[in-house]
Amino acid sequence: MPDMLVKLYDLPPLDPFIEKQHSLGITIRRAIAPEKHLITQWVGEEFSAYWVSETEAAFGNNPPTCFVAEHERDVIGFSVVNATMKGFFGPTGVREIARGKGTGAALLVIALYAMKWDGYGYAIIGGAGPVDFYTKLVGATVIPDSHPGIYKGMLKKPAQQ
Repeated sequence: MPDMLVKLYDLPPLDPFIEKQHSLGITIRRAIAPEKHLITQWVGEEFSAYWVSETEAAFGNNPPTCFVAEHERDVIGFSVVNATMKGFFGPTGVREIARGKGTGAALLVIALYAMKWDGYGYAIIGGAGPVDFYTKLVGATVIPDSHPGIYKGMLKKPAQQ
């Protein structure tokens, strides 16, 4: 999966994403430190131990650079920035039964706005899976020869090598 580049000075407006989620009873917001154990546990159950590590790194930033989607006080999605590398977006994920409602898009856009507000001009989406999604939503472009990028040589369990 290639890395992608996003121009943070050319993002779509944030409000429609947040308002759509609000109309569905979903809140998108920055996570706070006391929620770390709940969010990282959820990430581990829904996704992977690698993503738990990156989410924990995002909670090490002040303020945390983890964003959460919640419905009825339950986590249904997350996104992080500046976790594995500065200037990087990801990982991000939405619970399977909650997909298709724009929650992933809202988590992406709010996280990219946070980077913009922190003074970044560009963001890198590391190891972008759904390339077409990122291109359509935020105009991301593939960075040539970027696979495996920063993940080259990363330690893995013997069965995963």
